[in-house]
Amino acid sequence: MPETRAQPQPERSPVRHAPGWILDFPFQAIRLRHVLIAAAALLLLAGCAPLRHYQSLLVLADAGAGHGPSRWKEVTQPPRRQSVAFNVNGRVHTGDLYLPADAEPVAGIVLVPGAVPEGKDDPRLVAFAMTLARARFAVLAPELPGFRELRVRPTDARAVADAFAYLASRPDLAPGGRAGVGAFSYSVGPAVLAALEPDIRERVRFIVAVGGYHDLFRAIRFFTTGHFEVDGKEGYLKPDEYGRLVFAYGAKAYLRAPRDRKLIEAIAERKRRDRAADVAELVAGLSREGNAVYEVAVNTDPARFPALLAELPPAMLADLDALSLHNKDLGRLEARLLLIHGRNDTLIPYPESLALAQAAPEGKARVWLINRVLGHVDLSLGHAFTWQFVSQVLPDIWRMFRAVDALLSERDKSPPQAP
Repeated sequence: MPETRAQPQPERSPVRHAPGWILDFPFQAIRLRHVLIAAAALLLLAGCAPLRHYQSLLVLADAGAGHGPSRWKEVTQPPRRQSVAFNVNGRVHTGDLYLPADAEPVAGIVLVPGAVPEGKDDPRLVAFAMTLARARFAVLAPELPGFRELRVRPTDARAVADAFAYLASRPDLAPGGRAGVGAFSYSVGPAVLAALEPDIRERVRFIVAVGGYHDLFRAIRFFTTGHFEVDGKEGYLKPDEYGRLVFAYGAKAYLRAPRDRKLIEAIAERKRRDRAADVAELVAGLSREGNAVYEVAVNTDPARFPALLAELPPAMLADLDALSLHNKDLGRLEARLLLIHGRNDTLIPYPESLALAQAAPEGKARVWLINRVLGHVDLSLGHAFTWQFVSQVLPDIWRMFRAVDALLSERDKSPPQAP
């Protein structure tokens, strides 16, 4: 299909491939030997900037290795991690700052996790921040307390914007103003909203977003029912139960009755331990408001979704509306969007990244769809020297390489010249 404004297209591999699996943050266990097998072919195809391309391969392999060994770790020193507190117009925040050990930063990036219980201390986020710091990024991971409660709030956008304002204001962390934001899953919304804030809008150079959304209501419909639309046709994937749990945990804060909050938490916790657990006696104790949350979380019928959604607490609907991007003027974005998504993502469907790219200003967005290499949190590359590796795994490595290379290109871009 030719690339058009109406249908933003993902970056395509020069190698023919078959449809397959998924990409979502974080990269878990890319085997270095597989990447190195592909390296020669990739570098031949890559063209100019061979040093950056080589670094991109090492960064990709290290991101996949997590806290494990890699060539990138062998040739760089362990980054420095330090706690920081910063004040932006009277708003006090804390976070972790990761810095290269043996060189000055070339660019800065604010790194925001998805809704995970450990927040900025999630081991996978820490490993990825270390990878970027080894690549001479100054990485700031702000503390967003709601994330630890599996709750994303509209106020998180301002917190992300403040973190960026602090990072970009320091020439030692963001030389020449080179700075952007990295976000994953449901933090992509607050990251994009942050980039629209008037005080930083013209300074955010890039947003790298993995597994993000455009319409938050469509995303909820997907992770509860498994249904989504692509090219005007209905698609289906069995949704990840984690999405239901996150929804329930986040929704409890909007329930007025303390009993409802306790029951919803107990239901979610029981289901977390055993997806097949019987929760009928807990559900029986819910009020109408609490039951409305439960009904959305367990519904599998897309036709019922709009009516069930309308019964949610008004304050919750207002926050979901504020966090969605489909009703915002994204034409005002100055940041370049680097969007990565898995075709079989079971938490947020990949058409959401395509829709986000379509809503961005002309020429501002690039999309990479990953077919097979990554599951939602796990990675399976298959075996080297097999047809599956050549036909399916290698093309995905190529796409991931291109995405990483685009990020390192943002690191290396010269600041714009003053008029």
